Amino acid sequence: MSETDIYAKIKDLVDTEHELRSRTEAGELDPSEERAQLDKLEKALDQCWDLLRQRRAKKDAGLSPDDAEAQPVSQVENYLQ
Repeated sequence: MSETDIYAKIKDLVDTEHELRSRTEAGELDPSEERAQLDKLEKALDQCWDLLRQRRAKKDAGLSPDDAEAQPVSQVENYLQ
């Protein structure tokens, strides 16, 4: 996945997040359903940002950024801050 593809995915996820929040504010979506869907979106966003960081690190190290792979949610969500 290229950086352009990753940024497009991030934009789609953020747009979906805004739509969920708007639907909840309008009373069209139950807040508990919103939270569940937002949780999935946030995890997908974390994966995208992690993939971008991997690509940049590989490029900076003189390696092919195309060798970067998306990590499982279980790994990305447990990185130390």
